[in-house]
Amino acid sequence: MQLNANFPSDGETIAGILFRPDGAQGKLPTVICAGGWCYTKEIVLPHIARIVNEGGVQVLAFDYVGFGESSGMRRQHLDPWQQISDYRNALTYAESRDDVDSLRLGCLGISYSGGHVLILAAIDSRIKSVVSIVPVVDGYNNLRRAHGERRFADLKAAILHDRRNRAGGKEGRIAMASRTPYDELSVWPFPRVNEVFMQVKQNEAPLHEHWSTMESAELLLNYSVSPFLPRVINTSVMMIVAEEDNITAWDLEALAFNQITSPAKQIEILRGVSHMSLYSDRTDTNIAAVHAKEWFSKML
Repeated sequence: MQLNANFPSDGETIAGILFRPDGAQGKLPTVICAGGWCYTKEIVLPHIARIVNEGGVQVLAFDYVGFGESSGMRRQHLDPWQQISDYRNALTYAESRDDVDSLRLGCLGISYSGGHVLILAAIDSRIKSVVSIVPVVDGYNNLRRAHGERRFADLKAAILHDRRNRAGGKEGRIAMASRTPYDELSVWPFPRVNEVFMQVKQNEAPLHEHWSTMESAELLLNYSVSPFLPRVINTSVMMIVAEEDNITAWDLEALAFNQITSPAKQIEILRGVSHMSLYSDRTDTNIAAVHAKEWFSKML
């Protein structure tokens, strides 16, 4: 069962969907989730939510401020701390609902939001458990590795050029991914990313826009979850990584996992799975979703 679930966030209105198990009665443990780079709530999250529902856990998925159906004058701007604030405001909204057990709240994130939920686990004591799927954990090293030294220098130069232009009131934009990454700068220079997200836009998520502000890329360069991981003590954490992930880099993710202090932690390595097959191959999506269902059913 799907219910519209809109709520305020820092002066804007967030559009959300509550996925509730069919026939469920009373208060349920509830997982808050949002997507990664330029996602809307229709991308992957509904597939994961339906499987998590099978464990008796409901899921609230939402669009960040400035994305999808949520309000926000500045569109397609990814400020990680605003997105983390949106998550926290979603938690506050969930606490207010009569069908939510406010003592059993969790968070799930994928890709960029996979990093966000690790930070949330450190800073918001309402969260009892998180699942982090193929997370971005170190923006600088992630992008340097993804672009290679020469194109990474081009990206940094473009970001600096945009900063100078913003001082004069002109904001630039950059593609999320390009099919010709040596001809067109993008944040994620993988043709497969563009190909898959264009398919997703056509079939599932028409409000997806395949670009962001250039400042979003600048903010990503300064994004790191590492300072927060030793503070994750009382929250249970599952990290799901893909063995063939050359986008967010599962070796960086494994290093981050080892920094988490909590004894209630588990890492699942999906053999033969890539970052993008989690979106394009429903079998791979379902494998990750089943891990999430089992974790939340146990921990919440």
